[in-house]
Amino acid sequence: MKLEKLVIASQNPHKIEELQQLLNPMGIEVLSTQDFPELEEVVEDKETLEGNALKKARYVAEATGLPALSDDTGLEVEALDGAPGVYSARYAGEGASYQDNVDKLLKELGGVANRAAQFRTVAALVKGEHEFTFEGVCKGEILKEERGDKGFGYDPVFKPEGYQETFAELSSAIKNEISHRGRAIQKFVEFLKSDK
Repeated sequence: MKLEKLVIASQNPHKIEELQQLLNPMGIEVLSTQDFPELEEVVEDKETLEGNALKKARYVAEATGLPALSDDTGLEVEALDGAPGVYSARYAGEGASYQDNVDKLLKELGGVANRAAQFRTVAALVKGEHEFTFEGVCKGEILKEERGDKGFGYDPVFKPEGYQETFAELSSAIKNEISHRGRAIQKFVEFLKSDK
């Protein structure tokens, strides 16, 4: 698919910079919602990651008249039947800090032997009438205590499969390569290169 301009439905400077590095070499001008101060904050109230990603991308595409890319991510813990999932950012309640969410997760898993978990990201591209989604998954486990000071959210307690370090201990280059978001965005980039 040919794109000349793309609006990232995000205010997150790290996410925007990461996408600019991937897409600028392809000749795509990457804008973000920061370039459109009149846009309103989209309430993520859907029951699925796909629903939230599509809701944000649809709103930004309609408001700007440009193709829009959005994503939503959840941490899915096996022993908690997939929780916190779509509620990962507000697991400990509205306005909870990253630390509040991590504390609640560790408390819920206290004494639980099965610590298997995965991060799942769904990226959504909306261009006019066309909508596409791309999913990325990173499997791993939840540790019993926090390690590392890089990253954000649940990174200090999530150890990806095949690594001894948590996401918060890995370099951003390695994390971006193996992470759920990195994998979803890689599928998106491959889709753009495939001339569909």
